[in-house]
Amino acid sequence: MTNALATALPRVDDQDLIDRIIGEQDGRPGALLSILEKLQDANRHKYLPMETLEYVALRTGIPQSRVYAVASFYALFNLEPQGTHTVAICRGTACHTRGSRDLLERVKLQLGLSASEGADKTSLTTPDRRFTIRTVACFGQCALAPVAELDHAIRGHVSEQALIREVEQLRKDAGR
Repeated sequence: MTNALATALPRVDDQDLIDRIIGEQDGRPGALLSILEKLQDANRHKYLPMETLEYVALRTGIPQSRVYAVASFYALFNLEPQGTHTVAICRGTACHTRGSRDLLERVKLQLGLSASEGADKTSLTTPDRRFTIRTVACFGQCALAPVAELDHAIRGHVSEQALIREVEQLRKDAGR
């Protein structure tokens, strides 16, 4: 093993976890997706560090470019640390016409992210890593537009006031 590779590897206990997860998925259809999903779930900040992706490639024999392509293609996977709480705003046509952009801008301001920050990004995390704000193309709940998701719970017909209240409640709950 080269020095450059050795310094890029995850910690030994992380290597053991990765090896165990790879072993559990060995030979199963869609193994790479399952491996990445389990590794992301096991990560404290719910993301896949580059070192983890490189190690998965090394241990599975799958080219690094393919492992990275899978991790970067699916919206399920995060390549940057995520917040403890997630606020996802739908940007589909029905939600857009019913004010989802205003919801997005308002929650960004509430959490101290400038209105222009991340205009083209689909995911922003607050510096304290308490919240990640993301956009999604569509939740498939168009009749409930505008739709937001807070910590995996879908909310329909969301108003700015309701979203602000729910985010404030998450802030208070986290402070306990």
